[in-house]
This record gives sequence, structure tokens and C-alpha cells, in this order.
Amino acid sequence: MPLALHLGTDDLARCRFAISPLCQTHEALRLLRRPGRHGYHRSWLHRVRRTVARLDLALLWLFIPPPGAYTPDFLGAPPEEPYPTFDGELARLRATDPALAHAEMTRSLACTPGLMESPRGRAALDDPAATVRRLADLTERAWQALLAPDWARHRAVLEADIAQRSRRAADEGLDALLTGLHPAVDWADRTLTLRRYDDLADAQRPDGRGLLLMPSVFVWPDVVSGFARPWQPTVIYPARGMGRLHAASAPRPPEALGRLLGGQRAALLAGLGAPASTTELARRHGLAASTVSVHLSVLRETGLLVSRRQGHYVLYTRTALGDALVEGDVGPGAV
Repeated sequence: MPLALHLGTDDLARCRFAISPLCQTHEALRLLRRPGRHGYHRSWLHRVRRTVARLDLALLWLFIPPPGAYTPDFLGAPPEEPYPTFDGELARLRATDPALAHAEMTRSLACTPGLMESPRGRAALDDPAATVRRLADLTERAWQALLAPDWARHRAVLEADIAQRSRRAADEGLDALLTGLHPAVDWADRTLTLRRYDDLADAQRPDGRGLLLMPSVFVWPDVVSGFARPWQPTVIYPARGMGRLHAASAPRPPEALGRLLGGQRAALLAGLGAPASTTELARRHGLAASTVSVHLSVLRETGLLVSRRQGHYVLYTRTALGDALVEGDVGPGAV
């Protein structure tokens, strides 16, 4: 039976977005364990496979079981603020109550017959405080090796998703936002139904604290509802543009767009399904960085792109108007 989340007035009023680097780290690790999710991320998986082989994550793998089994929620608890830092979230993980950690680790180990009684399982449960510290250390190691080098681009994709969905909510209302989260998510009669997610007995129910929505680069093709009590009700869904995050080649722009903007500018605009830097776009399109920079300046001045600095890079992202031009969805009054 699918999971149905009944949202009251307080929940709807407190619906919010957040980006969690800690949750993204654990979703990336789950991706490594679940071949069915690999489609959009084959180039990333190919790039990190040797790095993963060098990481000794045996204890962490113990609590990232096969699909359908439970992963302790404290490993990636829903953030309390919209844009937490990884260091801040890691400190929160390290401060996990040992009693809560013991209960969640016990539930996770029980999903695999015999694992709780195994030497590894018993050792993890005998000293939950020490296990939490070791899991935090391993999570930090995974973050530094797998996500930190590309986090600026990942975060830009997640921020662009939130911006697009927020614009839709502003233009069409909260109904449009919740209806468009994922093909397997239905919204009707104040009930958000996740058709691919089982209605578990201990699933957290909306209780007036609001619903937390978190876009993810790695959760595809699923949509995930977390967390069990006592965490805030959360829906983790695939972010728009995540499929092109690691794309090696540029998409072909629509012919009409090329006639309007010119071939190179149309190609650059079409290629920005995910945020990218001037250097990356130059490599992808086979153009000089100076040429790309000039085209991007024109596209930004005409309202088709926005830019923002992330660390040492300036990343470019399409605006709603840029999306509409690429998707052929510009109607009267759009410009």
C-alpha cells in the first residue's frame, strides 16, 4: 500500500526546501550499492570507481543495506536550516544520542538475517557512542573523496531546482509545486501519495511541523520519504537537471533557437541544463574560453542566464525564460 501523507493547514504553511550535503553523501553511497540507479550517473561512477576501491568503508556499508532495508536516520538527519554546511551537519551527526543510535542501528541490522548476531553487528551495538564517532569519520572521508571536489556544481543544480519549483509555486500555487515533484507522487485532497513507497508502520506522519522537501542528485529513479520518528517528515526527490550534471557532450539545440540566437549561443544556452562554468562549457562545446565568455555575457544581459560564484568558479544557470526558450514553451507575454 503506498504511503499517504495527510497535510494539515499548519503543514502546508510550513512547507519548506533544504539542501543537505550530508544526505547527498549518503545518497551517493546508496547509489554505489544499487545498480538499478546507475543510469544517469555512469560517467561519475566510472570516474570514482578507483577512489571508492581505496576507501575502507566497511562499517559504513554495514548500515547502508540493500534496497528495501532500513538505513539509520541519524546518518543523514533532515537539516534544521535551509543551507547547512557539511561541517555543521557532521557535528550534529557526531552529537547523536547513543540511545537513539543504538535503536536505529538495531533496526537496520535486523533487516539482514544473522547480521545483528554477527561479530561486526555485536561490536557496533556494544558501544554505540564509539560507533557513531567511527561512522562520522567514515562519512567525512566519503564526502571528501566523492562529493567535495564537485560540490559547487551539485549545489548549483539543487539550488536551480528549488528556484524553478519556487517560481512555479509563486505562479501557479502550492498545488502545482506538490503535483510536479515526481511522476510517482500524487497530490489530491490535501494528501501527498508516494506510489512507489510502502506505508510503513513507523513512518513519520505530518504533525503540524511542516513538510521538508529536499532535491537530490543521486536519489533517481526513486522518491524517498523520511524519516522515522522523531525526525521531521521529509520527501527527497530527483532534482531537475541532475541527469546532465556529468554529461560529457552538449545537447543539440532546437533549430528555431539557433536561428533566433545564432548557433553558438543557442548551443550554449541549450547545454546549460545543469549549471556549468566558462571553462567547462568551452571544453564541452570545443570553443575558446574567451568566445564562450562573450556569449554568456550577452545571454545574461538579455535575461536568459544568471551567474553566481561558487568557490573559485562562476557558474551559469538558465533563468525561467531561458528554460522556456530551450523547451519551446514561450507564449504571449513571456518576454
